[in-house]
Amino acid sequence: MKKFVMAGLAGTLAGILATTQIAGPLLAQEAVNKASVYEQLDLFGDIFERIRAQYVEEVEPEELIEAAIDGMLTSLDPHSSYLSPDDAEQMRVQTRGEFGGLGIEVTQEDGFVKVVSPIDDTPADEAGIEAGDFITHVDGESILGLTLDKAVDLMRGPVGSEIVITVVREGEPDPFDVTIIRDTIKLTAVRARTEGTSVVLRVTTFNDQTFPNLQEGLKEQIEEAGGIDKVNGVVLDLRNNPGGLLTQAIKVSDAFLNEGEIVSTRGRDPEEGERFNATPGDLAEGKPIVVLINGGSASASEIVAGALQDHRRAIVVGTKSFGKGSVQTVMPLRGDGAMRLTTSRYYTPSGRSIQALGVSPDIIVEQPRPAPEPEEEEANARSRSEADLRGSLNNDSLSEDEIRQIEEDRAKAEATAELREEDYQLAYAIDILKGLSAFNPNGPSQ
Repeated sequence: MKKFVMAGLAGTLAGILATTQIAGPLLAQEAVNKASVYEQLDLFGDIFERIRAQYVEEVEPEELIEAAIDGMLTSLDPHSSYLSPDDAEQMRVQTRGEFGGLGIEVTQEDGFVKVVSPIDDTPADEAGIEAGDFITHVDGESILGLTLDKAVDLMRGPVGSEIVITVVREGEPDPFDVTIIRDTIKLTAVRARTEGTSVVLRVTTFNDQTFPNLQEGLKEQIEEAGGIDKVNGVVLDLRNNPGGLLTQAIKVSDAFLNEGEIVSTRGRDPEEGERFNATPGDLAEGKPIVVLINGGSASASEIVAGALQDHRRAIVVGTKSFGKGSVQTVMPLRGDGAMRLTTSRYYTPSGRSIQALGVSPDIIVEQPRPAPEPEEEEANARSRSEADLRGSLNNDSLSEDEIRQIEEDRAKAEATAELREEDYQLAYAIDILKGLSAFNPNGPSQ
């Protein structure tokens, strides 16, 4: 018994010694790190006082502190930033769907301001601003080296005022100026229409209005078509959609999925990750879906495209998306300000992160640039057919109903051809739905 007690004491003593040898250096290192942090804070205080006392011009202490906070956040990534009380209020207004400005979503890349996407039917969109454009000057003043928030502040101004931005665009040899009149931006989150027998849902942003707009718009189009059996599928157009609320992206994805994971988020602490799953119910009732994306599709748009693609619920068409795979949390601060901080990455149902990679479409379809106007003679020219020949035989083997059906089919084909000239990617998506419905004997006639 004495041997066992001695062995137990020896084991305890060895454990104490091991713990001391391991924990001691760790505690010492933690103390050193704390001392280093306090030294850096003391250094910050010294610099702050020197600026206040000796800078060539008098500066407001509050502005210095705000600049220091913003600099700390923007050094982390392009999407973390400090929001002053005015900026925080403007962000809340924008989330509700109406705000003043140019109508562009921007990010920062290598010190330059890059357009993620113009928003439909806004001054920037009407002025021809494109996703991927770089803005180098505002009213002749260079914005190189400014923080993103500072650059955005320069682009803000009273509704009705004029702004000149200098743009660098891939494929253009020289920078060029674009004049834009600022306006109140009223976002219509979803526009619904029917092309032939395909319902087109154009989703421009993900704000509080998105899912209700989509649900109501799809319902109206189905009713106008005469029921879901008269619809051959849905085109979900997410091109140039810069994203928005994660909750709305989840709802839009859930609208077309009956089950399975939609998206998961993972932060620094694995235990704080979240997983969001679909609930039963498909607004399209199993009809085929084509999702359109391009380089201006970011964030929430990529969540929807990735979820529907991974579940094989939709065919994704277009070009690679923007690649913003991080989640920002807006945290209120004292004094009515707020902090926008990147807190996690999101992953598609298959477990892939699209951060900096984007969603790759199943079918790559480029949107051709507008062709030059044809010459007048060429525009008026038309092809000749048998019916144009003198003395050609009439086709008397068809009934009036059959002839009318042929003419209606020809009119649909001509309408598709016109759409192809106007929006090639959308026409391609509609052609896919037509092809898929051709294999379904119970589908609507084309």
